[in-house]
Amino acid sequence: MKKLVFLLAMLCVSPLLTHAANMGDDFHDHYVAGKSNLKAYNRDLNGLVGMVDFHTGKAKMFPGVNLGANVSVFKPSSDNNISSDSYTVLPFLVAETKIPYLGIGVVARGTDVNGYRSLGGGLTYQMTLIEFLNLSFGAFYDNGRTDWYRNDHYSASAIASTSVLIFTPYVGVGYDYGKLKTRKCTPNESVSDGTPRGMIGLNIHPFPLLTGFVAYTITKDSHGFTGGVGLSF
Repeated sequence: MKKLVFLLAMLCVSPLLTHAANMGDDFHDHYVAGKSNLKAYNRDLNGLVGMVDFHTGKAKMFPGVNLGANVSVFKPSSDNNISSDSYTVLPFLVAETKIPYLGIGVVARGTDVNGYRSLGGGLTYQMTLIEFLNLSFGAFYDNGRTDWYRNDHYSASAIASTSVLIFTPYVGVGYDYGKLKTRKCTPNESVSDGTPRGMIGLNIHPFPLLTGFVAYTITKDSHGFTGGVGLSF
C-alpha cells in the first residue's frame, strides 16, 4: 500500500517537477545577484509548507495509520524576486496515527525533491461540535534546508468540515511563522516573519480505504493549490 501511494503521487507530480527549477540553486543564483527580498521569499516558503497542515481525514487508532502523498503548488508573490518559476511545486509524504485514550493525532511529514529537504510533524485534535459539523485543530513544526539556507517553519491550523455521502467539504484558517537563515552565501542573512492563511477544499472517499482531496489556499501575499491521495490501514 505504501508503494501504491508513492507511485500515485509520482504519477501526478512528475510532469510538474520535470519543469521545476532546483529550489536551492534557483535561490542561490538570484540571491547572490543582490537586492533580493528575503522576507518575501520566506513568507512564500511558509505558505508552501503550511498548506500541508489541512487534512480532514480521521486518523486511525494506533497501530493503524493513514499514509498520504500531498503536493503543494504555490505562486510566488509579486515581492518575491528570488523564485523564478511561475509556481513552486513541492510534494510531501504524510503519515498519521492516533494515540489511544487521549484522542490526539500524531503526524509526520517530509520531502526531498528538487534540492529542498524537509522533515517535520505535529499534533492534531478532532471533535464534533454538532451532529453534522466536525472541527479539527493542529500545531506543526518543520525543519527544511537547501545547500544555501535553512528554514524553521511553525504553524497552527483550524478546520471545519461536514460529510455528505462520499464528499467532505471543508474550510480552514491557519497561521505560518518561519525563520530563514542563509549559509555559504555572501552576505549571510537571517529573517523571520509570519502570515495568515485560509483554505477551502473537498475530500472524496470513493472506497473505504482510499481518500483524495483538492483545495485552494490564499495568503496575505499570494495563493496556491494542493491535492493528494491517501490510504488507511
